[in-house]
Amino acid sequence: MALRVEIVAAAPRRASVVAVELPEGATVRDALAAAGLVHRGSIGIFGERASPESRLSDGDRIELYRPLALDPKEARRRRARLARR
Repeated sequence: MALRVEIVAAAPRRASVVAVELPEGATVRDALAAAGLVHRGSIGIFGERASPESRLSDGDRIELYRPLALDPKEARRRRARLARR
């Protein structure tokens, strides 16, 4: 039986979605290779953190996360500083 999974990569103003079909027992790494993608950042499956070795189930959505532009704590500090002016 084959697995069908989606790989979603978010960019600042758009997202790309690639669907791949893989054999039973495939991993996130296998899905990325099948889609021709290289990703060195964080990965999730339906919002839950995953590793390249995580096993996939039919219908999974692999999410490729990009690094944060700014640390959330620093962003709050900057907003607070601006609000005080």
